[in-house]
Amino acid sequence: MKKVFLFAGISALLLSSCGNKQTQPKADDGTVMGYARVELKADLSRFSDNDRKMMGYLCDAADIMNDLFWQQAFTGNKDQLLSAIQNDTLRKFAEINYGPWDRLDGNKPFINGYVQKPLGANFYPGEMTTEEFEALKDPNKTSLYTMIRRDDKGKLQVIWYHDFFKNEIEKAASLLDQAAALATDAGFKDYLTKRARALRTDDYFESDLAWMDAKTSEIDFVIGPIENYEDAMFGYKAAYESFLLIKDPEWSAKLAKFSSLLPDLQRGLPVDGKYKAEMPGTDSDLNVYDVILYRGDCNAGSKTIAINLPNDERVHIQKGTRKLQLKNAMQAKFDKILMPISEIVMNPQQQEMVDFNSFFENVTFHEVAHGLGVKNTINGQGTVRSALMETYSTIEEAKADIMGLYIVDQLHKQGEMGDADVDRNYITFFAGIFRSVRFGAASAHGKANMLCFNWMKDNGAFTRSDKGVYTVDVEKMKEATVSLMAQILKYQAEGDYEAVKEWIDTKSVISPELQQDLDRIAAADIAKDIYFVQGKSVLGL
Repeated sequence: MKKVFLFAGISALLLSSCGNKQTQPKADDGTVMGYARVELKADLSRFSDNDRKMMGYLCDAADIMNDLFWQQAFTGNKDQLLSAIQNDTLRKFAEINYGPWDRLDGNKPFINGYVQKPLGANFYPGEMTTEEFEALKDPNKTSLYTMIRRDDKGKLQVIWYHDFFKNEIEKAASLLDQAAALATDAGFKDYLTKRARALRTDDYFESDLAWMDAKTSEIDFVIGPIENYEDAMFGYKAAYESFLLIKDPEWSAKLAKFSSLLPDLQRGLPVDGKYKAEMPGTDSDLNVYDVILYRGDCNAGSKTIAINLPNDERVHIQKGTRKLQLKNAMQAKFDKILMPISEIVMNPQQQEMVDFNSFFENVTFHEVAHGLGVKNTINGQGTVRSALMETYSTIEEAKADIMGLYIVDQLHKQGEMGDADVDRNYITFFAGIFRSVRFGAASAHGKANMLCFNWMKDNGAFTRSDKGVYTVDVEKMKEATVSLMAQILKYQAEGDYEAVKEWIDTKSVISPELQQDLDRIAAADIAKDIYFVQGKSVLGL
């Protein structure tokens, strides 16, 4: 049976309304409209009965985050949407996207009766104007943790998450308390206790600090409103999500030494001193995990393969960040997506240099790079995040992409990466751009990769044959990496919103030529991303 994919620009695959009969075939390998099936199984035999019981509580709390994210992302009723969809494949596609909008195709509706997704998702009233929001006199309106709604008189009001979602939050916090009672690792127990309190108050600082100290636990858990990608109107609001992870001790040991190098890496950035004056905390760590549950924001559309948290700039300066590499998810994306793409678009001699170790290193130091640069503007505009508003996520991802590659190069020069050829990292990075740009215009990661691709193009870092085969000029790509990194750090440090917005508007677009190559990838039935079969039953909990 031919697999069905929904790709950018192919409007013929937009489906009939959910009230009509739907006949989209289901791929016999489990692929759902461009998403490859991955089962999140793991060997939990090394964990005690108490550990497994604790994991069960954490899974239940994560499921609540999933429900809360549906409420933040979708403006209608989830149950009504899903129950009205008769075709199993299309219903699964709606579950993957947390609504009727295709996240990898610019959030275009794939069910009749729905218009374009609101930029503010469901964080704000659908008919609210920017002017109306700006006129609202409430300092908490820009908080990461508030919903904007109308009162009985139709005026805008600000409601804290813990009040708006009061019943669900209390259930989730109670589950964390129960899990904490079973935790044997002191740091992890402290984190769970403080995180439960944070959910109830929307004050996450102390729990973020506690999580920074919870590094010795073999089990890890991320929960709460964290990333602000879903708010495409202002970038103010954080969306609920959760990860449950188990540590890979062997791979973690390989990366442990790099955390101590962060201050030197920051000092060595080839930019003006004022753009790197902040020193990252040295309490950061690099660890490798297998992820066994994704819920909420991180599970919507394209899947996260590495974590760099907390996002709080105060924590970055005081302690740094933790960088968690999700090895099993990373391997799945490499095998199912990146390697097949590279076989289509890369010069055969260079395609042989695309490998998982290089991909793993590039992703790892992408996360390291999030902790470098500056978190606060140098001209009194506040944090970089607040100054750049909705453009922040895109330029921050572009920074991490390109700076991560630069860091890998520097570590190779310092003899820290063994005797592997660093050219493999550059070529694997370039091949990876074709994977990420398929995330579409609605994705900060997709737009960030287009910024990198077009900068490389403008600086002669690659050539393209008439048949759409690419060859990288590694030396020119190295030069372009440095110049792009310097440009981004300048924009961030100066909080130059207008320049960043213009850059994204003009340079994060896909050219007709590149679209031809993406269409060839689409025609080869290569998945855009992955989706998970997951949960307590899969894990045997």
